[in-house]
Amino acid sequence: MRRNGAGPLDTVESCHDVPERHDAVDQSAPSEFKPGYVLDARFVIGETLSRSGMATIYQARDSYHNDDLVAIKVPHLRYESDPNFFSRFQREEEIGRGLDHPFLLKFIPTGKKSRPYLVTEYLRGCTLAHLLDAIRPLPEKDALKIASLLCEALQYMHEHGVVHRDLKPGNIMICRDRTLRVMDFGIATATAARRITLSGFTPMLGTPDYMAPEQVKNKRTDERTDVYGLGTILYEMLTGVVPFENENPWVALNDRVTGDPPAPRKLNPKLSPQAEEIVLHALQRNPDDRYPTAAAMKAELDASSEVAVTGYCDRLQAPRWRMSLEGTPVIAGTVVAVVFIVLQIILFLALRHSFAR
Repeated sequence: MRRNGAGPLDTVESCHDVPERHDAVDQSAPSEFKPGYVLDARFVIGETLSRSGMATIYQARDSYHNDDLVAIKVPHLRYESDPNFFSRFQREEEIGRGLDHPFLLKFIPTGKKSRPYLVTEYLRGCTLAHLLDAIRPLPEKDALKIASLLCEALQYMHEHGVVHRDLKPGNIMICRDRTLRVMDFGIATATAARRITLSGFTPMLGTPDYMAPEQVKNKRTDERTDVYGLGTILYEMLTGVVPFENENPWVALNDRVTGDPPAPRKLNPKLSPQAEEIVLHALQRNPDDRYPTAAAMKAELDASSEVAVTGYCDRLQAPRWRMSLEGTPVIAGTVVAVVFIVLQIILFLALRHSFAR
């Protein structure tokens, strides 16, 4: 049963201070759908909510269900023939429709489609990224509460065999009804799925600032990967910055596999030692040293005053420059990644030329 009205974020006062926002939309860019267009004789397209390089999200009304507002994610035409992108799009819908939790984005069944698209509930509010743009860092109490609720969502996902793998503030909605939603299951995977590939260094399989060390090193991911992602978000909420902040994403990736982030209380002296202990526990480089489950992390978030302080903050190791990501120097890994991406582009252009013929 989905919650209505006042919800579990009643204590998070800061979420009221941010106006409802969506990602910036380039109004000069051509829109595939115009307001008033009826998609598959059911969805009446409204305003454009956001547009990325790969898809556009529209507000729409569902004529089959009392004109309820929904959000429709439509891939750009040039990607519909891309097998990798189409597979990701299908996986996102399959995973989303198989999950049902108050803190996970709800997917709406559509039946037969004339083209690929996803339909989800329409959410009023702002993303956690927008909230952090307005208030950085968040009060400790609010940050711990948000992290605790995210643990509930993650534990549910993990119990259903799903690892999100791309947790970040932009994928978390703080809703006007004082609940939250985890969104974007595009690179989520079943725990038994194959390991990720080198393309994990692109946004397709993770966002550099929030990737776990095992993702960077192209190793198998599991529930503890999401624990690390949540630890990164908690660190940012508590300190105002990501753990390994660097303009060069490859330096940031190197740092997270060769060292520890700065102690949170050095960046925000107002933090309690217990909050620092929790976030550093979640950000351990070795998955075996992190919280084993989201439920275990939630237990400490909900009783933070009782968390034992180990002094780990005094034993943090600085990252080592130009160390190995996977047995090779960072610069060599960068060259390999660039070559791989170039080959992907060449293959994509060749496929487009083949389809055009």
